[in-house]
Formats: sequence, C-alpha cells, structure tokens
Amino acid sequence: MDEYMSVELTLDNDEVVECLVLTMLEAAGNQYIALLPIDENGEPEDDSDIFLYRYSESEDGEPALENIEDDEEFDIASDALDEWFDAQEFEEMED
Repeated sequence: MDEYMSVELTLDNDEVVECLVLTMLEAAGNQYIALLPIDENGEPEDDSDIFLYRYSESEDGEPALENIEDDEEFDIASDALDEWFDAQEFEEMED
C-alpha cells in the first residue's frame, strides 16, 4: 500500500476518515476520485465502501470534492471505476 497517496476526508457528520486515493477517473467529461478508508496502520478497513466523488480544482489548485447526487452520473462514474478495477486485474494477470 506504500504506492498510494492518502488523504483525510471529513464526512458530512464531521467524522474524519483517512483514505487511500485509489485512482482519479475521467468519465462523461467529469473528473472523479475513488477513495478507500484505511485504519491507523494504513490497511484497508474491513468491509469498507469505496467513496466516489466528483473531483475538481479551484483556480489556485485547491482540490474540491462534490457528492454525486444524480443516479445516472453515479452509474457513469461507477462504471468507469469498474473498468479501472478490471484493468488492474488484467495487469496483475500479465505479471
């Protein structure tokens, strides 16, 4: 897991969660980020969900995450993430 960047994510309930950045994706003209919660040892938490957000940067380069409210947009982003996972599995098979 050393190859991943981690970030602190503050949830809507003010809970702070340390997450690995799994990937950045582009789909349907938008940027998305996939985050995986980790424990204090840097290991993925058991049965944790992947957080998927719309990603953008301000003019000064500050990252911004937005919830994906639209079901159709979420399906598009989720499909792109599934394709990324499939590509990762294919690369592992080649090694």
